[in-house]
Amino acid sequence: MSFSERIVSLRKQQGLTQQGLSDATGTHVQQIKRYEAGTSQPTADALKKLALALHVTTDFLLFEEGEREPEDDLKLRFEAIASMPAADQDVAMAVLDAMIVKSQVSGTLARMAKPAAAKTKKPPREPVKA
Repeated sequence: MSFSERIVSLRKQQGLTQQGLSDATGTHVQQIKRYEAGTSQPTADALKKLALALHVTTDFLLFEEGEREPEDDLKLRFEAIASMPAADQDVAMAVLDAMIVKSQVSGTLARMAKPAAAKTKKPPREPVKA
Protein backbone atom coordinates (compact mmCIF):
# COMPACT_ATOMS: atom_id res chain seq x y z
CA MET A 1 0.00 0.00 0.00
CA SER A 2 1.42 3.39 -0.96
CA PHE A 3 1.73 6.40 1.31
CA SER A 4 -1.27 8.09 -0.30
CA GLU A 5 -3.39 4.93 0.05
CA ARG A 6 -2.42 4.62 3.73
CA ILE A 7 -3.45 8.23 4.38
CA VAL A 8 -6.85 7.69 2.76
CA SER A 9 -7.39 4.37 4.54
CA LEU A 10 -6.40 5.68 7.97
CA ARG A 11 -8.44 8.86 7.56
CA LYS A 12 -11.53 6.82 6.74
CA GLN A 13 -10.86 4.37 9.61
CA GLN A 14 -10.73 7.35 11.97
CA GLY A 15 -14.02 8.62 10.54
CA LEU A 16 -12.42 11.83 9.32
CA THR A 17 -13.22 13.80 6.20
CA GLN A 18 -10.43 15.49 4.28
CA GLN A 19 -11.53 18.72 5.95
CA GLY A 20 -11.44 17.01 9.35
CA LEU A 21 -7.88 15.80 8.76
CA SER A 22 -7.01 19.28 7.53
CA ASP A 23 -8.36 20.80 10.74
CA ALA A 24 -6.60 18.21 12.92
CA THR A 25 -3.22 18.82 11.29
CA GLY A 26 -3.44 22.52 10.51
CA THR A 27 -2.74 21.66 6.87
CA HIS A 28 -4.79 23.22 4.07
CA VAL A 29 -7.44 20.83 2.75
CA GLN A 30 -6.05 21.16 -0.80
CA GLN A 31 -2.70 19.88 0.47
CA ILE A 32 -4.43 16.89 2.11
CA LYS A 33 -6.06 16.17 -1.27
CA ARG A 34 -2.64 16.29 -2.96
CA TYR A 35 -1.18 13.86 -0.40
CA GLU A 36 -4.08 11.49 -0.97
CA ALA A 37 -3.79 11.78 -4.76
CA GLY A 38 -0.07 11.02 -4.54
CA THR A 39 0.90 14.26 -6.27
CA SER A 40 2.68 15.71 -3.24
CA GLN A 41 4.73 14.39 -0.32
CA PRO A 42 4.62 15.99 3.14
CA THR A 43 7.53 17.67 4.85
CA ALA A 44 8.87 16.05 8.02
CA ASP A 45 6.81 18.45 10.14
CA ALA A 46 3.63 17.78 8.15
CA LEU A 47 4.29 14.03 8.33
CA LYS A 48 4.53 14.24 12.12
CA LYS A 49 1.22 16.13 12.28
CA LEU A 50 -0.45 13.55 10.03
CA ALA A 51 0.83 10.69 12.18
CA LEU A 52 -0.43 12.33 15.37
CA ALA A 53 -3.83 13.10 13.87
CA LEU A 54 -4.18 9.54 12.55
CA HIS A 55 -2.84 7.94 15.77
CA VAL A 56 0.01 6.09 14.05
CA THR A 57 3.75 6.52 13.81
CA THR A 58 5.54 8.20 10.97
CA ASP A 59 7.16 4.84 10.18
CA PHE A 60 3.72 3.32 9.71
CA LEU A 61 2.88 6.03 7.18
CA LEU A 62 6.16 5.74 5.29
CA PHE A 63 7.09 2.07 5.14
CA GLU A 64 5.53 -0.93 3.46
CA GLU A 65 4.51 -3.83 5.70
CA GLY A 66 7.53 -6.03 4.84
CA GLU A 67 10.07 -3.25 5.23
CA ARG A 68 10.16 -3.49 9.02
CA GLU A 69 11.58 -6.07 11.35
CA PRO A 70 9.18 -7.87 13.72
CA GLU A 71 10.60 -6.02 16.71
CA ASP A 72 9.91 -2.77 14.88
CA ASP A 73 6.21 -3.64 14.97
CA LEU A 74 6.40 -3.71 18.77
CA LYS A 75 8.21 -0.38 18.80
CA LEU A 76 5.54 1.10 16.56
CA ARG A 77 2.82 -0.07 18.89
CA PHE A 78 4.60 1.42 21.89
CA GLU A 79 5.01 4.70 20.02
CA ALA A 80 1.31 4.67 19.21
CA ILE A 81 0.49 4.01 22.87
CA ALA A 82 2.77 6.89 23.86
CA SER A 83 0.68 9.27 21.75
CA MET A 84 -2.59 8.21 23.42
CA PRO A 85 -4.26 10.15 26.24
CA ALA A 86 -2.95 9.22 29.70
CA ALA A 87 -6.08 7.25 30.63
CA ASP A 88 -5.77 5.11 27.49
CA GLN A 89 -2.07 4.60 28.18
CA ASP A 90 -2.94 3.32 31.66
CA VAL A 91 -5.38 0.79 30.19
CA ALA A 92 -2.84 -0.36 27.59
CA MET A 93 -0.17 -0.75 30.27
CA ALA A 94 -2.53 -2.76 32.48
CA VAL A 95 -3.30 -5.10 29.59
CA LEU A 96 0.41 -5.50 28.80
CA ASP A 97 1.23 -6.14 32.46
CA ALA A 98 -1.49 -8.80 32.63
CA MET A 99 -0.17 -10.52 29.50
CA ILE A 100 3.38 -10.50 30.87
CA VAL A 101 2.24 -12.02 34.18
CA LYS A 102 0.17 -14.64 32.31
CA SER A 103 3.19 -15.62 30.23
CA GLN A 104 5.46 -15.82 33.26
CA VAL A 105 2.96 -17.92 35.22
CA SER A 106 2.43 -20.27 32.27
CA GLY A 107 6.18 -20.74 31.93
CA THR A 108 6.60 -21.37 35.65
CA LEU A 109 3.76 -23.89 35.72
CA ALA A 110 5.20 -25.73 32.73
CA ARG A 111 8.62 -25.94 34.39
CA MET A 112 7.05 -27.17 37.64
CA ALA A 113 5.00 -29.81 35.83
CA LYS A 114 8.02 -31.43 34.16
CA PRO A 115 9.85 -32.45 37.37
CA ALA A 116 6.57 -33.55 38.97
CA ALA A 117 5.80 -35.76 35.99
CA ALA A 118 9.29 -37.25 36.14
CA LYS A 119 8.90 -38.09 39.85
CA THR A 120 5.59 -39.88 39.36
CA LYS A 121 6.80 -42.01 36.47
CA LYS A 122 7.04 -45.64 37.45
CA PRO A 123 10.13 -47.56 36.45
CA PRO A 124 9.56 -50.14 33.71
CA ARG A 125 8.54 -53.57 34.94
CA GLU A 126 10.89 -56.42 34.57
CA PRO A 127 9.56 -59.42 32.70
CA VAL A 128 8.13 -62.17 34.85
CA LYS A 129 10.34 -65.27 34.81
CA ALA A 130 8.58 -68.59 34.57
